[in-house]
Amino acid sequence: MRELTEILHHSAHLRCDAHKAFEMFTKNELIESWLIKPYSEGGHAEIQPNLGGSYELFWDPEHRNRDSTLGCRITAIVPDRLLAFDWKGPQQYEKFMNLDPLTHVVVSIFPDGGTSTEVHLVHSGWGNSTDWNAARDYFKKAWASAFQNLEHIVNGN
Repeated sequence: MRELTEILHHSAHLRCDAHKAFEMFTKNELIESWLIKPYSEGGHAEIQPNLGGSYELFWDPEHRNRDSTLGCRITAIVPDRLLAFDWKGPQQYEKFMNLDPLTHVVVSIFPDGGTSTEVHLVHSGWGNSTDWNAARDYFKKAWASAFQNLEHIVNGN
């Protein structure tokens, strides 16, 4: 078992209801709009929004085993409130990050009176080594960029 380190936390304020915020993480075409397409023209998502369902994102669909979350599963789901899933890293981190146990992402959704929603993402399960620190730093920047895309897509700013 690896010694765990700090988590990553990102949040977004979205001008939409909780249902739409939840769909931004569970509908293939919506997650593609902010998490895949800005980084990969041909990428796509294959999400089955149920407990144990696949949470697979592909940034390089011609090489499904590389730079993807192939094999990742939804570990908890409460519609419009909570989504949790396994997560893998890109090719440069696959030798240590894409082995069991995988890192884990939890998305919590908090409505603000019907027309806006706070979304919080917590990414945990990081090991404690130079390689793991590099992977965590990579994802700190990647999630920040992705959440900017998410806010832009939903809020239009």
